[in-house]
Amino acid sequence: MIEGILPPSERINQLYTYATRLVQGEPGKQLHQQYAQVLDTADAMDTMLVLDHLLQTDLPFERVKAMVGKLINAFSNKLLAQTCEPAPNHLLHYLMQENRAVEDIMAGIRHLSKQYFLEPTANKTELRESFILLFKSLEDYELHYIKKEHVLFPYIEKTVPQYRCLQLMWSFHDDFRRSLKQLQALFQNGLPDSQVLNRELANLSAVVLPIVYREEHIVFPVALKAIPEHAWNGLLSACAEIGWCYIDAPALPETTVQLQEPIRKNLVDLDTGLLTPEQLRLMLENLPVDITFVDENDEVRYFSGAKHRIFARSKAIIGRTVQNCHPKESVHIVNAIVDAFKAGEKDHADFWIPFKDRFIHIRYFALRDADGAYKGTIEVSQDVTDIRALEGQKRLLDW
Repeated sequence: MIEGILPPSERINQLYTYATRLVQGEPGKQLHQQYAQVLDTADAMDTMLVLDHLLQTDLPFERVKAMVGKLINAFSNKLLAQTCEPAPNHLLHYLMQENRAVEDIMAGIRHLSKQYFLEPTANKTELRESFILLFKSLEDYELHYIKKEHVLFPYIEKTVPQYRCLQLMWSFHDDFRRSLKQLQALFQNGLPDSQVLNRELANLSAVVLPIVYREEHIVFPVALKAIPEHAWNGLLSACAEIGWCYIDAPALPETTVQLQEPIRKNLVDLDTGLLTPEQLRLMLENLPVDITFVDENDEVRYFSGAKHRIFARSKAIIGRTVQNCHPKESVHIVNAIVDAFKAGEKDHADFWIPFKDRFIHIRYFALRDADGAYKGTIEVSQDVTDIRALEGQKRLLDW
């Protein structure tokens, strides 16, 4: 072995030790000097391994999250040297194009901020309108995060066992969502307090641009190597269903679809009726609700189509555990519902929330067989905005 080159296992163990000590609060400068040689070897996959390791220890999630920036900065030498260069028609190429656009928006926000805070003669009323427009354009970037959460992340989970750093990234997505809402609220009624505005702008910048860096130097390079080449066209199609931000919709590749043999004789016995699979599909697709079915092993097995879909879904979540379909901060609620259903303590749970100017009723039902054994959970979400507004009665057909 060449002198100074550590064997793989020892090198990774040293990275684990460095990261653990850093998160536990030891002085970063001293640690960096002690581990400088091994830190310079840390690439994208190493970074995912280290974060996965930290998230499986008893270290608090929020503490690990708070130290992610320092940890990734310590690995920056090799991360910066390794770039993700997908083909022009590749999904990651289009996601990176969206990133270039959001970088331009953030540059515009920085420019407005300098004028607002540093130029005494600046017309703050006009700058307020410009801020509002840029914040409005940032709303579209939500599609970028949804594509990652519901298409890319599930495939990484299937191909990279050490995927838990994705929980951290999803949590940072939610920080962006909260920060953007805060900034938009500040400008609703006149000019905001300068100190509060400055703080919230800093929070936004500290989320958006670091996520871009972590995508393109950690998550995307790992995904490019780990996900099989034949799967990327399917991922691109799934992302197209969700939509794009700031870029023209890319042309989808032609795919060969093998048609099934006629199956009209293969009826599904529903006890109270016999339906063909096509009839059953049509019935489920046209119910005015958004349905997701999770089996007794907590794995997603079905979700209804796009016609009445309220929340983003893609076929990539099939087989994914329901816990991985939610941000880390809300997993405890998911587990509480499922555990109560499995224990036979509860049979349903109800929630209602405002969502994109609509009012959504979300219901969870335990599914049990004839013997009462738990067989899964069905989530039924419905837009009840118009239903809530109903009054009196309607008995006649008027169309």
